[in-house]
Amino acid sequence: MRALLLLLLATPAVAQPVCDAARLGTVSCQAGRMCECRFERGGSLTGLPDGYRWDCGTLRPSCPSQELRPQSPWPSYMPPPQILLERQINPSRPRY
Repeated sequence: MRALLLLLLATPAVAQPVCDAARLGTVSCQAGRMCECRFERGGSLTGLPDGYRWDCGTLRPSCPSQELRPQSPWPSYMPPPQILLERQINPSRPRY
């Protein structure tokens, strides 16, 4: 019974985004790294044919954290900034 319940609650993993000619140059956040879809040449050294692949190398930047992203839209009204000049803060007094 528990096994059946676990199988019903299990969800499949999210598939990796497709990297093809239509998505060339796009960026995707994968495993905490900003990966770029690029065309890479194959070769006899790597044993891979030419093709489009995700570049997730160590020189790629990390994904921006969720804390830096705005959680809610901008408010409908933002008050204008108040500009205070030096005279308004400390008005000059006449000397006697």
